[in-house]
Amino acid sequence: MVPLSVLDLVPIREGGTAGEAYAAAASLAQLAERHSYRRFWVAEHHLMEGIGGAAASVVIGHIGAATSTIRIGSGGIMLPNHNPLAIAEQFGTLDALFPGRVDLGLGRAPGAGPELQQALRKNLNAAAEYFPQDVVELRALLTGDIELPIRATPGFGAQVELWMLGSSLFGAQLAARLGMPYAFASHFAPDHLDAALATYRRDFRPSPWLETPHAMAAMTVFCAETDAEAELIASSQQQSFVRLRSGNPGKLPPPVKDYRATLPPSAQGLLDHIGQASAIGSPASVRAAIGRFVERTQADEIIVSGATFDPAAREHSLVLTAEALSG
Repeated sequence: MVPLSVLDLVPIREGGTAGEAYAAAASLAQLAERHSYRRFWVAEHHLMEGIGGAAASVVIGHIGAATSTIRIGSGGIMLPNHNPLAIAEQFGTLDALFPGRVDLGLGRAPGAGPELQQALRKNLNAAAEYFPQDVVELRALLTGDIELPIRATPGFGAQVELWMLGSSLFGAQLAARLGMPYAFASHFAPDHLDAALATYRRDFRPSPWLETPHAMAAMTVFCAETDAEAELIASSQQQSFVRLRSGNPGKLPPPVKDYRATLPPSAQGLLDHIGQASAIGSPASVRAAIGRFVERTQADEIIVSGATFDPAAREHSLVLTAEALSG
């Protein structure tokens, strides 16, 4: 089976605090390391009460200090929110602290609604148009492959592994052109998965950092002793997603038994749609679902996402998933 990695949104649950979420993230990363997951990534989201990864590079440093061998990084940093020099300095610092372990996944979306534009004092639509140039500049700040009038300190010479993230053909085309590994956000945006992977592999140009295409796909995974238990722990994230799409986001709620049955057809259809890249069930069910997904996508890696109200349930899910796929 392909290597597994972990994507963590650092969920803040109802009745809980951000500090508890960061402690749970560190514990989850330690467990992932013990069970041979390859990477532990944190995603940048802003102005969301239930997600604690806004200052992603700070959280990654916290994860790095709690672990020793697993790769740590961003899935991703939303580059239009920042300037390339600041990100080069941040991830250069992380590389100095945790050498040979740092990934920098880059995304083009702002990670929040239009109100973020005013808060950041930036025109994010214009910034997104410069995303390809900013990626090239950021790579040059780290590698020196293009001569620049400035040198990032720290940053220049850092052995940071750069990834392109995406949920459409744009990221696939850019990753192929720049010779970067590519990660597709199929766990919440599955529509263009097959076309994006085909485009990336077809148009890939080798680079000094990557000779052949390397694609990772994201899945929502909840594994428990039985299918019913897995559906129960999955209901917290499902509630959060339905609330988000209904314009009523908040902290991660407790699980609800038979939650899907309480929903109107439109909401059930919404969950069915994003569930195209999911594995929810017993170890046997999860192994079969991931196997089908890998056969379909030919992904080189799978990164698993899935927030549970009880952090222990997420840890148990990762253990069961690793054991199911290692057999």
